[in-house]
Amino acid sequence: METTKTSNRIKTSTSRKIFTWGNTVFLTLVTLLCVSPMLHLLAVSLSTNVYVIGGQVSFWPRGFTTAAYEHLAVQPEFFRAIWISIQRVALGTAINMILVVLVAYPLSKEVKVFRARTIFAWIFAFTMFFGGGLIPLFFVVHHTGIMGTIWALVLPGAINVWHAVMLLNFFRGVPKELEEAAHMDGANHMITLVKVFLPLSLPALATILLFTMVGHWNAWFDGMIFMRSPADFPLSTYLSMLVMQADVTARVMLTPEEIMALAEVDDRTIRIAQIFLGALPIMAVYPFLQRYFVKGIVVGSVKG
Repeated sequence: METTKTSNRIKTSTSRKIFTWGNTVFLTLVTLLCVSPMLHLLAVSLSTNVYVIGGQVSFWPRGFTTAAYEHLAVQPEFFRAIWISIQRVALGTAINMILVVLVAYPLSKEVKVFRARTIFAWIFAFTMFFGGGLIPLFFVVHHTGIMGTIWALVLPGAINVWHAVMLLNFFRGVPKELEEAAHMDGANHMITLVKVFLPLSLPALATILLFTMVGHWNAWFDGMIFMRSPADFPLSTYLSMLVMQADVTARVMLTPEEIMALAEVDDRTIRIAQIFLGALPIMAVYPFLQRYFVKGIVVGSVKG
């Protein structure tokens, strides 16, 4: 009874109200600070050329127009780059998640269960701190015959050891009694992994899934190195090349109607529209994984 009264007094005290109000204001400001760059990009992409050049666009469109997006709607290169990135994210994420789980599960066991655990742990740990470099990686991709294909974008980074370490620490936190009960019921290691460990590791898996998807979607340098033709560039590589160019409208032949439409926008507006559309898919996915995000990081960092 006394504990309940103390709890109610803390919740309704003046200091508690001040803290709650201040915390709400602070987090609101932080949220606006994080969202403001995307709002600015959206406003610029929907503004006419004269306001953009004059630097008069902040967070609200001036001279509202969709000419930039209408121009993008008829550009096959842009949508081809999006499709390649979607393929990369889908294929690369599936490979990464499967391999991370298959590496983390045996390494989470004790030496008496998996005798070669120490040897494999040192092999994977070595790759976390030492790498062959860009030139050896290029020759490996070239001589394996995957240069210019989607496999060149997903296989060189098929296993992320940092993610495996985080997941194995999470696996170590699963009660051993659950695993022993599964073995007593006749389950082998694969069934135990699928039926026991994975359902209990959703926060860690969601965190790793988000990191992997963002990593594949934002990767641009490997596309520039391993793809033989600009037509095979993923979206991030395609956008990086556009930013480096002075005029995106000079890359394609324009019809008279498109020239009339582009009188309202310039190459900067088109680039910003492409960048905004490129960031939109990850922004749409993140809210669905956000509730697992913090828990997955915290638990994976303090266990094991």
